[in-house]
Amino acid sequence: MRPLTIDLARLEQALLSQDAGERYLDLATGSVLRVAPGAPAPGTEEKYDVQPDRYLAIAPLDLDELLAMRAAFLFGLHDPHAHTLLSHALSGRRPLPTFDYELEKLPQLQPAWQAFQARQARERALEWLDSNGLEAAD
Repeated sequence: MRPLTIDLARLEQALLSQDAGERYLDLATGSVLRVAPGAPAPGTEEKYDVQPDRYLAIAPLDLDELLAMRAAFLFGLHDPHAHTLLSHALSGRRPLPTFDYELEKLPQLQPAWQAFQARQARERALEWLDSNGLEAAD
């Protein structure tokens, strides 16, 4: 595996992203680039220093993976009211925004969710790096 100094926080955000932009890992610098919808991929308009393998596309987690992450959080919840409320949010229409909306009504759970999501995002980022033959340099 090739060690690379990577902006792990930005990689985690890219994996959790739900917007229409595309994201790429710059294999030369370790930075994560966001490209607006319809804009060309980074490096495609280079005239002289063409490096086709420099940028690696980052596919965000799909809806099923994001829902599974939230369901795993619910599995560890010991508050029956919160569990019921958030379970219904996940099984309804527009589950991700509804889950976030209902979670806002439960401020006591927000730190636990944020910590859980951060751990999951870090784990997914490291898995993504591994699947692409990369590792984060210490």
